[in-house]
Amino acid sequence: MLTDRDRERYSRQILMDRLGEEGQERLKSSTVGVFGCGGLGTITSLYFAAAGVGRLVLVDSQKPDLSNLNRQVLHWEKDVTEGVSKAESAKYKLSNFNRDIVVEAHTAMVTEDNIEEFFGETDMVVDCLDNFESRLLLNRFCIETGRPMVYAAVHGFYGQLTSIIPGKTPCLRCIFPESPPPEPFFPIIGVTPGVLGLLEATETIKNIVGLPGTLRGELLIVDLLSYEMGKVKTGFDNQCSVCGKWRK
Repeated sequence: MLTDRDRERYSRQILMDRLGEEGQERLKSSTVGVFGCGGLGTITSLYFAAAGVGRLVLVDSQKPDLSNLNRQVLHWEKDVTEGVSKAESAKYKLSNFNRDIVVEAHTAMVTEDNIEEFFGETDMVVDCLDNFESRLLLNRFCIETGRPMVYAAVHGFYGQLTSIIPGKTPCLRCIFPESPPPEPFFPIIGVTPGVLGLLEATETIKNIVGLPGTLRGELLIVDLLSYEMGKVKTGFDNQCSVCGKWRK
């Protein structure tokens, strides 16, 4: 139930007809996993904290470096100097920003053997990663556990976004049958994960509250150079090695 403090803090969004107290209660009772605390993850988690998502589980294996600071806005020069992990750095800022939510930080490599340990109690997981191998691991876990996932990816001035709902939408492997080549150091300007992180947070909140217009079965393509956005229908791959057997 909402407290008087909740009603004051979130009063502007409670005023919204499509959200109200019921929607705010859903946000408060939700646990969202944020896999990756970089450019996308720092933005999504900040706005989850602002919106009053009750529990955040942050997972990242790395420490920030100076080249991250053009886009990873929860990490500061002090964190780089002191060698603070990205997950702990984000937890510190988010916990001070909103003391009424629970923020967990895990500095660890996620594998098939331990992914349940981190995301097994989440209601949704947000893909804020920068490599496809980890994305496929998360995709498989979410499909096998029936857990909704919101995917976003960025490159340069471009980004894309979708919701993956097990059994109802194509999974990530359906959408991308072939993995793109690894690109460990790719070009990116900070505004791109800023915009896509906001959209990813919006999509997650809409899924939690049950609002219409989510990107289920659609891939949103964003071009910030031309300011063009478009949606592409996604389709099931009946031979998909990940979600195919769950739909038979």
